[in-house]
Formats: sequence, C-alpha cells, structure tokens
Amino acid sequence: MKNHITGNLSIMHLWMDISLLNLSYALSAPLLLGQDSLLNDLSSVNLLLYGNLFWVVCLYVAKPYVYTQTTYTSHRHLGKLVIAIVLHLLLMETLLYSTNGTMGVRENFVFISFQLFSGLCIAAHLVTILTVQYLQKAGFNRKRYAVVGKGDLTDLVNYYDHKHRDIGYQFCGTFEMSGQPPQIDHLENFIESQRLDYLYCCLAKMNREQVQSVIKLAERKKTQVCLIPDFMGFEVNKFNLEFDETYPLINVDPKPLSNIGEQIIKRGFDLSFSAIVMVLGFPVFLLIMLAVKLSSKGTIFFLQERTGRWGKTFKIIKFRTMRMDANEFGLQHSLGPKDPRITPIGNLLRRSRLDELPQFLNVLKGEMSVVGPRPLHKYDVDMLMQEASHDFQKALTIRPGITSIGQIKVGYATNMSENLHRLKYDILYLNTYSLTTDLYLIWLTIQVILLGKGK
Repeated sequence: MKNHITGNLSIMHLWMDISLLNLSYALSAPLLLGQDSLLNDLSSVNLLLYGNLFWVVCLYVAKPYVYTQTTYTSHRHLGKLVIAIVLHLLLMETLLYSTNGTMGVRENFVFISFQLFSGLCIAAHLVTILTVQYLQKAGFNRKRYAVVGKGDLTDLVNYYDHKHRDIGYQFCGTFEMSGQPPQIDHLENFIESQRLDYLYCCLAKMNREQVQSVIKLAERKKTQVCLIPDFMGFEVNKFNLEFDETYPLINVDPKPLSNIGEQIIKRGFDLSFSAIVMVLGFPVFLLIMLAVKLSSKGTIFFLQERTGRWGKTFKIIKFRTMRMDANEFGLQHSLGPKDPRITPIGNLLRRSRLDELPQFLNVLKGEMSVVGPRPLHKYDVDMLMQEASHDFQKALTIRPGITSIGQIKVGYATNMSENLHRLKYDILYLNTYSLTTDLYLIWLTIQVILLGKGK
C-alpha cells in the first residue's frame, strides 16, 4: 500500500531539492567563478543541466521518497537522502574527470556547490520531518485505526505502529466480531464515532462472511481495510517476509480514487480544465445569460441544494431552464421535453447540456469534479438509500461530476428505474477510473453538446 504520509511530501521534497540544487550553484558562482549569473557562461549552463539530470538519476536509484506504510522512518528517509547526495557528487566528479577539464569548470566550484547543497538539503528535510512530527503530535493528519478481532495479533499491530511512530498512527481500540450480521451495525457506529481511517482485521478471529461484511462496510465509509493472516510461528521456515516486518499484510483498498497520485492528478485536471473552459467559454456564457434573461422572467442562474461527497450538501449552480413558479406544479422529477415548467430556451439548454456550464464554478470551489456521479436531490437520495443503499453510498465516496457515463447513457432520470440504471453506470465508472476514461467521457459529452442529443 502506498504511503499516505509521504504522498504529498514526496512531490514537495522533489521540487524543494531541485530548487536548492540550482540555488547552491547560483550562490557559488559569484564567489568562485566571478560571475553574477551562471547563465552568462555556456560551460556553467551545461554543468547546471548535468547537475539536474544527475540528481534525477540519483533519486531514481536511491529512492529517498519511496516508502510503504510499514517501512517509513525518518532515519531511513535521511539515510537514503544522504546516499543520493553522495552519489550525485560522485557522478559530477566523474563527469569532470572524464572531460579532462574541457568543460572549463573548476573542480573546487563543484565541490563547494556540493557542500552548500548537501547542507541546505539535509537541513530542509530535517525541518520538514520535525514540522510533520510536531503537527502529528498536535493531532494534525494523524491516521486513526482500530483492530477487529482480539488476540495476539492485536498486540503485534500496536507494537509495530508504536515502533514506527513516524507513520503518525493513533490506536483507537479493538472491536470483536462475536455476533451475527447485526454486529456490523455496531461496527459502523464504532467507525463513525472514532472517525477511523484504517481497520486491521485479524483473520484468525473472523469468518468469511464477517470479512466480506467488513469490506462492504468499508466501501461505504472513509475507511481502508488491512487483512492480517495468522501465520505466527511459521514466518522463519515457511515465509519470506519483507525486511523489518512483524506480520504479513493483505491490503484491501475499497475506496475509489484512494491512491494519493490519482487524487492529485484528478484534482489537478479538474482545476486546469475548468479554468480553461471558464476563460475560453466566456463569450458562450454571455450569450446563454442573455438568452435566458430574454426568454422568460426571472433570474439567470438557478441554485439548488444537492448531495455531494460523503453526503454533504452544497448549492449547485445551473442556468435556469424552468419557470420561476415551477414549484407550484408540485412535480419533482422532470417530465422531459413536454414538461410545462421548462422555458422556451430551457429545452435547448438541457438537450445540449449547456445548462450545466456554471457548475465549473462548483468544480473550482472543490464541491464537484468534471467527471463523476451526478449530484442528486434529497428525494432521489432517500429513494436510492432504500433501493440500493450499498452502491449509492459507494458512489458518495467521490466528488459528484458535471458529466458521467450514467448521465450520457441515461440522461436526466425521471423515475426510480432510471435512477437505478444510472447508478449502475456510476459504479462501473468507480471501478474502472482512469484519466483516459475521464477524457473519453468528456469527448462523448462534447458530442452530446454539439449534436444536441442529450436525454
């Protein structure tokens, strides 16, 4: 399982180290070369390019930022960093010797720059590690966990996490699966009351049905599951465990988009794509605003409370497609093109999906994503909770989207059957997410907009 602690820090460390490397060479140039800037001399520019390239190579070899949940310690982090720094010096010295001075750069310049870089780099990492540890002790970004199934393995889990306190985990208790399926309800309350991030399940104390019920429960909650087989007494003769491991782990990741890399990529794509649409589509926004205003009396925009990620409500923003007195008709679902509440321009906006354009503001605010399950009214939420509670709660684990495969295939749901049909497509999206899938669904949505074939 990829380490959640170092996920964001790895990217920060990478850019921090590259910045410090270039800063070290830039500060050394006036002192040793008599140059105001490295960019004034071609040989110095070449040296700087080689230095950056070699640092990337050193990171690939030493892997100072790559850790798993169970192997991270600050000592290991700094140890690998020192290896990368020393390797970088060796590569730079090898470059100078192999070129026999033809690069026109003095060796003492490289060595002084190395000393400055190594000092700044190690100091910066120490400050980062100490800051993270301080924040974790203060309760920030701590991962809360509990053990399901009491036994000897419970003590091993607690001992291991105590030994690796740099991971930043907090033990919140144990839960014994001694009852029948209703016991799951108590576990759900336990997860919510303790705000758990992880559940360690001791398989020796659980049967198959209990394990499956825990995993299904985790799919509905912001919780990750680690299954721990009871192999105690057989490790030395039968199993080859990883270095410094005290128990084997089978990791189950029930949360869609739980990988920190996927989250960063998706959120970064959402922000950049939404910003581009808002800028390039500004003339279209103005035309639609004018059309809505002239076609019927009332406001241009329509704000409505919808259910978002983890069931939290927010105000969705759309171009108004219905009359201002639409609530007086007593209808909840849309009746399609013949709906008497829809304005003259409203049908066109709905069929082309142009009424959804203001929702890019919701994306920029962090309430929605470009692609994801559609956010629903409360009455739709209540019905789906009765008809398909498990699948619907799983769909609530990610941000709702402006478009989705369910919206493209089914369109606006007018009854429970269509809502369930659209939900099946949403679950398919959750299980097969990739950036390529998002791009493909955006392309299909663009076709709907251009052809006006929205359902």
